[in-house]
Amino acid sequence: MLDIYKLGDEILGVRCTEVTDFDRPLELLTEAMFETMEEAEGIGLAAPQVGVDKRLFVIGIPAEGIRRVFVNPQIIETSVEEGPYEEGCLSLPGLSHEVIRPLEVTVFAQDVHGKAFTLHATGLLARAIQHEYDHLDGKLYIDHLSPSERKHMVELFERRQKNERKGKSRRRG
Repeated sequence: MLDIYKLGDEILGVRCTEVTDFDRPLELLTEAMFETMEEAEGIGLAAPQVGVDKRLFVIGIPAEGIRRVFVNPQIIETSVEEGPYEEGCLSLPGLSHEVIRPLEVTVFAQDVHGKAFTLHATGLLARAIQHEYDHLDGKLYIDHLSPSERKHMVELFERRQKNERKGKSRRRG
């Protein structure tokens, strides 16, 4: 299991660097990312969320039989039609907010072995790709909200973190 970095951690605001080595350590990283994501009951996890400055993310949607690695992804096309969807994030645990994004996306990426592929996605997969792709550019889903909504979400997150820390210190004492 890897540690999941949370709102406020510097790495989450960084534009990540390209992956150049397609080797065993990359395979091990993606396997650990899948394990961490599944344990946290997420459907996507980007490298910066586990403290790694690399342009890669994993997506796993068991109900749709999807389990994919996206290395050095580039969104090359999005639909004009957009729609709302309630998004959450493992870096802001327990919170969610409606975000408007394109309903379809085409992504060019590489797999864990460096083999290039192009994928056209709709539905939840399209949403997850865009959400995780944002992480690689140092963005969180709350960056798509109005300034007042974003401020409210940050305050909620900070309040939850403070309460969580209080709970842990009580259990230790």
